[in-house]
Amino acid sequence: MAETRRDRLRAATVEEIIRTARRLLVEQGQDAVTLRAIAREMGMTAPALYRYFDSHQELLTRLVGDLFNELTDVLGEALCTVSPDDLAGKFLVVAREFRRWALAHEREYALLFGNPVPGLDIDRDDFVAECGRRFGRVFMTLFLELWSKSPFPVRSDEEIDPSLRRQLARYRDAMSVSLPLGAILVFIQCWVRLQGSVSLEVLGHLGFALDDPAPLFELMLADLAPQLGLRYSPPER
Repeated sequence: MAETRRDRLRAATVEEIIRTARRLLVEQGQDAVTLRAIAREMGMTAPALYRYFDSHQELLTRLVGDLFNELTDVLGEALCTVSPDDLAGKFLVVAREFRRWALAHEREYALLFGNPVPGLDIDRDDFVAECGRRFGRVFMTLFLELWSKSPFPVRSDEEIDPSLRRQLARYRDAMSVSLPLGAILVFIQCWVRLQGSVSLEVLGHLGFALDDPAPLFELMLADLAPQLGLRYSPPER
């Protein structure tokens, strides 16, 4: 069915609502992102917004999904700057671009990776869950490529705690990948270090000791690379 003018107007209004919500998030923080505040900014009434979003939670869910998609696209563009055969370069550019986006979009990052938003269950919303999986596939696809070309030693199933083993198997099934549980464990450990390092910096938890965490971040990458069978290269100055 052809898109009608009414459909285009509705889509444009939805996009304007999302842009306004993001601007309020960036300028004033998460608590400022309310339907009433958005309506006021757009010259609408709060009840009028319910024609586009059923609830505040639905609006935030859409915003979260859009932010995941933006971040995923940014990482994809960064990967395109590296030779397809340069696995170490891919690993480093994705990690560095993830940190760069996070530092340039602190409040957006906090919405995605900070404290869970009350009433917002992204795993139960098909749109945002798929956006999150799309983001995760950037890292998993790179990991699978690395494993297929140059597998590295990992723990055997018997060396992994049974409780952790069950959880790793469940995650492997959810990701629909064929990897040893030990490799899944390495993947998650790498993500914990990468995302944890970025979160501590973006959310302001390294200021007690550091005013420039960049060298510490690079040291973390230098430690991770050999574990993945990769060679670390410092960033160009």
